[in-house]
Amino acid sequence: MTRSGSFITRTDLARLDAEDPLAFARDRFALPEGLIYLDGNSLGALPRAVLPAVQQTVSDQWGQGLIRSWNDAGWIDAPQRVGARIAALIGAAPDEVIAADSTSVNLFKALSAALRLRPGRSVILGEAGDFPTNTYISASAASLFARDFKGVETHDLMAQINEQVAVVVLTHVNYRTGRLHDMAALTQRAHQAGALILWDLCHTAGAMPCDLSANQVDFAVGCGYKYLNGGPGAPAFVYAARRHHAVLAHPLTGWLGHDAPFAFEKDYRPAQDLRRMIAGTPPVLGMQALEAALTAFDGIDLHALRAKSQALTEIFIALCEQELEGQGFALFSPRDPDQRGSQVSFTHQQAYPIMQALIARGVIGDVRAPDILRFGFAPLYLRHVDVWDAVAC
Repeated sequence: MTRSGSFITRTDLARLDAEDPLAFARDRFALPEGLIYLDGNSLGALPRAVLPAVQQTVSDQWGQGLIRSWNDAGWIDAPQRVGARIAALIGAAPDEVIAADSTSVNLFKALSAALRLRPGRSVILGEAGDFPTNTYISASAASLFARDFKGVETHDLMAQINEQVAVVVLTHVNYRTGRLHDMAALTQRAHQAGALILWDLCHTAGAMPCDLSANQVDFAVGCGYKYLNGGPGAPAFVYAARRHHAVLAHPLTGWLGHDAPFAFEKDYRPAQDLRRMIAGTPPVLGMQALEAALTAFDGIDLHALRAKSQALTEIFIALCEQELEGQGFALFSPRDPDQRGSQVSFTHQQAYPIMQALIARGVIGDVRAPDILRFGFAPLYLRHVDVWDAVAC
């Protein structure tokens, strides 16, 4: 990072934008004029490719093709096709990811399948400060399968992974702090203890590379509407390592998870591949929007994406501390960029009114009660000068 004296200037950041190898990607998004969007970790911005894709789906494929479009337009294969695109962003093989349902539903399906693979073990282990849905679903699954859910503090995770644990369920990037777990180390520890591991990638996919295959991850889930930019309520995804496919079993045995769904057989017979994780009919409009949104990653080097993400968050922290010293703000995210996802959180006693004032000035972030100001940095469409302008507003 270039600085003038001991201070970062807007000229420094404009120079970084001129040298940015990902600068071209910003034009792939329809961004409102005069607004700096730092909430892509809640809802991604609109990719330009989405609107024509959805319009075509509605007017041509639905309007003219009608039911024929399940085959002619490839609607029926969308979960596999979209899943394969997502697989390329998370270090998985194309047949190891299916786009379907919501994150919560996929978490339940994957967790149920994992528990059935470890019948002699009594504990689902999670993190005490994880996103509430993860703890709610984990506790529900534990009750249904006569297991116990145990949420422990972050620093105690390694020590608590033992021979009683069936499944470890963790979010890769914490939604409040932005802290990044060591996927490789925790996955290895789970396997050493004979447990399986399930990663939530909601704040990872589309913001940074991760290599599920290289790390021998068992299961993962994630949403399509944050850094993947698939739109509000976009379909989620579920990953299962190929080594588990032949024995996967979960309670939501819907007809499209059947090996021959259009045979309409009386008894359920699971698909021979990851299609068995599909519970019901894919939401075609949402699926088409997500598929179009994922073209924004065409030609994107994920390591360059991560480097830009780290630069943006580093600059934001430095500028906030440069300009806001003594104003009651405290960094809540890890200072080390290698331990931080693509977000920065600060605490302040007046977090809510401060965020409302920022939004009124055209800088959109969000608040997590009671005192956390949370800012997400989507490297595909944010510029370095946007960080300066956000702090200077």
